[in-house]
Amino acid sequence: ALGFEFQGWIAKYRVESQLKELYVDFMNARVSAMQRNREFYADFPTVSSLRIREDTDENAVYDDCEGDTVLTTYPKNFQYPVKWSGGTLIFKKTGIVQPSATPLGTTLCVFTKNDPDYDCMVISQTRINIGKLRDIEGLCNASNCRQE
Repeated sequence: ALGFEFQGWIAKYRVESQLKELYVDFMNARVSAMQRNREFYADFPTVSSLRIREDTDENAVYDDCEGDTVLTTYPKNFQYPVKWSGGTLIFKKTGIVQPSATPLGTTLCVFTKNDPDYDCMVISQTRINIGKLRDIEGLCNASNCRQE
């Protein structure tokens, strides 16, 4: 019985850890954009990997192939797929976060049956909050994410 409880606990921990790591990556990109006075971009090349770029040519345009530098620790792979609206997160020099697909904000979700304490993230232009999905069978949107 103890082995089964440990399996459940470790699965919950891994989902929470992944979401917290995403949160830290986004906050670091936001702070770096303000400190270096240039935009940073985050996207998911696959459903389970994150890439962060720096606008090294300072043209304020997300250049997928040239002009922007992918940070050395990226792309970063994750165990659980991330669902979201797509596009690119743009971290402005002013600290504003602007998702390209949904400019006023977006939600990221990790749908699992592991019942973690944190499995969603709501990103608005001025805030990034983690939370818990109300319904794991529901949509990935801000109303389904109970923010902490």
